[in-house]
Amino acid sequence: MPDLTENIILVTGANRGQGKAIAEHLADLGATVGVGARNYEEAEHTADTIENAFPVKLDVTKERDWKEAVEHVVTNYDRINALVNNAGLLTRKPFTEITLDDYRQMIEVNQLGVFMGMQAVIPQMASQQKGSIVNNVSISAFAPISQSSAYAATKASVVAMSKAAAIENGPKGIRINMIHPGGIETDMATGGKGVPSFYDSVPLGRIGQPSEIAKAVAFLASEESSYCTGAELTVDGGMTLGTTDQ
Repeated sequence: MPDLTENIILVTGANRGQGKAIAEHLADLGATVGVGARNYEEAEHTADTIENAFPVKLDVTKERDWKEAVEHVVTNYDRINALVNNAGLLTRKPFTEITLDDYRQMIEVNQLGVFMGMQAVIPQMASQQKGSIVNNVSISAFAPISQSSAYAATKASVVAMSKAAAIENGPKGIRINMIHPGGIETDMATGGKGVPSFYDSVPLGRIGQPSEIAKAVAFLASEESSYCTGAELTVDGGMTLGTTDQ
C-alpha cells in the first residue's frame, strides 16, 4: 500500500461521498488531510471523525477561498504535497431543457474549480520542486450517458486541461493525473433511490464503492506513481467496455 506518512494533502468536496472516503483513506495511509468543503461546519464535522485531519473553508468556485486555503495549509504545515480536486456537480436534464444557469453552475464547479485549484497550488509545488495533483473526473468525459451533455462537456474539458498542464509543469516536478470513476454508490449518483438494476450487467456485476476510488487516488497521490503524469485511470468495473447482457 502507498505510504503517505508526512504528506500534507488537500481534498475538495471532502465532507461527503467520494471526497470523504478519499480523505479517510489518505489519513489511514499516514497523510495529514485538509478536509475542504463549502460549508465550514460540515468540514469541521468530517475532520473531527478523521485522525490527522483539519477543516478548510473552500468553495471551489471562489478564487479568494482557494488563495486562503492554500495559504492556510502552507502557513501551518510548510508545504502541500498533493491536491485532490474532487468537488463536482451533476445536473441531469434533456439537452433542450438544460438552462444557461445549469450549465454555468457546472462550469463553475467542475471546470473552473479545477482550474483555480491547480493555479493555486502550482506555485507552491514548484517552489518545492515536487507535487501531485489528482483530478477526479468521470467516465462521462469520454463515454457520456443520456441527459448529461453539459456535465460531460465540463468533464471532457478537465481532461484536456489536465494533460496540457501536465506537459507544462512536469519539468517543475509536478505530476497531474486523472481518475475516471464509473457508477459509484453515493447520493449524487443514485439520487437516494437505491442502486439501479443496470449495474448487474456491468462486467464486474455491481456498482462501485467510494473506497475503491479512494485507493486509486492514493496511488496517484503517492510516490507509487512517480513516473505517471497526464495519465487517466478508469475505475468503472468495466462499464465502458459494454454489458454482460446476452
